[in-house]
Amino acid sequence: MRSLSPFLLRIHNRVPFSSSPSPSIRSRFRPSKRYLSDLGFSEKLSVVAAADRRGSPSRSTSLARCAADPSPPTVGAGMEMVAKAAAASGEGSVARRFWIGSWKDALFASYTPFVVCLAAGKLNMDTFRNYIAQDVYFLRAFAQAYEMAEEFADDDETKAAITELRQAVLDELKMHDSVVQEWGIDPTKEIIPNPATLKYTEFLLATAGGKIEGGKGHGKIVTPFEKTKIAAYTVGAMTPCMRLYAFLGKELQLHLQYEGNGHPYKKWIDTYSSAGFEASAIQIEDLLDKLSVSLTGEELEIIEKLYCHTMKLEIEFFNAQPIVEPVVVPLTKLHDPTNHLVIFSDFDLTCTVLDSSALLAEIAILSASKPGQSGTDTLSVQRSPSDVRNFWDVLSKQYTEEYEQCIESLLPPEQAKIFDYESLYKSLEQFSNFEKQANSRVIESGLLKGMNLEDIKRTGECLILQDGCKEFFQNVVKIKQKLNAEFHILSYCWCADLIRSAFSSVGCLNELGIHSNEFNYEGSVSTGEILRMMESPLDKVKTFKSIIANLASEEKHLSVYIGDSVGDLLCLLEADVGIVIGSSLSLRRVGEQFGVSFVPLYSGLIKKQREVIEDTHVWKGGLSGVVYTASSWTEMHAFLLGA
Repeated sequence: MRSLSPFLLRIHNRVPFSSSPSPSIRSRFRPSKRYLSDLGFSEKLSVVAAADRRGSPSRSTSLARCAADPSPPTVGAGMEMVAKAAAASGEGSVARRFWIGSWKDALFASYTPFVVCLAAGKLNMDTFRNYIAQDVYFLRAFAQAYEMAEEFADDDETKAAITELRQAVLDELKMHDSVVQEWGIDPTKEIIPNPATLKYTEFLLATAGGKIEGGKGHGKIVTPFEKTKIAAYTVGAMTPCMRLYAFLGKELQLHLQYEGNGHPYKKWIDTYSSAGFEASAIQIEDLLDKLSVSLTGEELEIIEKLYCHTMKLEIEFFNAQPIVEPVVVPLTKLHDPTNHLVIFSDFDLTCTVLDSSALLAEIAILSASKPGQSGTDTLSVQRSPSDVRNFWDVLSKQYTEEYEQCIESLLPPEQAKIFDYESLYKSLEQFSNFEKQANSRVIESGLLKGMNLEDIKRTGECLILQDGCKEFFQNVVKIKQKLNAEFHILSYCWCADLIRSAFSSVGCLNELGIHSNEFNYEGSVSTGEILRMMESPLDKVKTFKSIIANLASEEKHLSVYIGDSVGDLLCLLEADVGIVIGSSLSLRRVGEQFGVSFVPLYSGLIKKQREVIEDTHVWKGGLSGVVYTASSWTEMHAFLLGA
């Protein structure tokens, strides 16, 4: 979906899903005219392109999307809880702030093969027995760490709270003792910890003993005053385990409905999703908050480092469990490298926080205020910046109104009972015509004349990508050869140079195929004409099919498409795995009316895990009518690459 609104109007209208920012918040993202007038041209572009660095919402929406797409993302309830907590900031609680800061690790933990197999009820029983044995070893160390921390508590109330928490761990060990025989585990057999378990327990006991990682000199605490801090440090290192297990318990509880009492690990899931365990998690978080009140900023930073390190150790602990069955996560693990993996992605608002048309509009406005730009005299009519902005406003308003009308007109009167790709394709021909007409108006207006290529490149270099997008591409290109993979960007963007600069700045350009429109230049200045190669859903799917068709005929392949709007719908359906990042109400409305099913990615992969036996082609699903939904690029990373 495209918005033609000028950049500042786009900033003015940026909202996180359904929330509408107050005028004071809006103005925070909008550089003042006086401030911009004091900057050089390239500095202005940097301010414009990076405007959302200052605490912006994680998801930008175009003007049309603001009007039409107010719905929140569809994610699992546990992940939605994290997202809502993050939005709320949690500034009043140290424990909550640390948990919010670790939401990516929580998501990675839920996507580990062990947790996914457990949720699906397909985890090998020997693997589960091994896990329980390792967990018993860990819990014994956990109880010991509580006992050590209690010695350093400097008031009776804290001692009592730690004692109560230690008793809860002992009760948990009793629960394990009551079920280990049921699961065929010999409780008298000596437990030999694996390296991940040993690394975790040694870290906890070292912290409880006063050897604090992240402290001054990384040395052992020795003075009486310093020792009073040990209880806080120890609780800080133990809190994430409790909160993570409560989170995972609730997330996995949602999937018991498929097998009910027949789920082999129902008792385990019930334990960690229970109100009692949640109460214990809240109790240790409250204790951490209490112990943190008297700490200095430097000491709080140490606790935060301990907290984050513990989360990493939890992921290592889950990943260390031996998995013998085929797993659907990460996808690259199931993928046979003798086959070809092709990953496609949209650009605007899928990879980026801001729509490229808004950035190009702002460059045009700033170019109008830049005197004596070389080479522009013969290309552009002299217009003031306010005139250019007014033209963009008119085009933006017209686009928004016609977009809504177009979406309404292509919807069939009744929702299809089964997936109807042919009818959807025909309807999107109408949508394609609308997009091309909108582009024609922009070209005919002459507003794209007079932009300097270097200004465009500098703007691309400053372009803010969605949280986790840069890391995803940087990591996936590193294993390109190992995966036998290739990567393509399919975009409506008017100017591919902007896309190339954005990915060049993060070191990925040479590994990506960029398929978009191109500016026409005279020298290094835009003429206002566009080489129109990618304007509609039909253009995108034609390019998608062409790339797939050009693969070696004897080579099998797996395709993944990542998008966010109606313009991506055909490609999302043609791909073996189509994934929508974020939320678009218009995309859902159009898709569902033609029988498309939108399935949360986590729920979908658990269902796939129930189905997988030896079939490495479990994700081969082109034209199945199913599109998956993900909350973020971090979730994409967890699914495709793992932690």
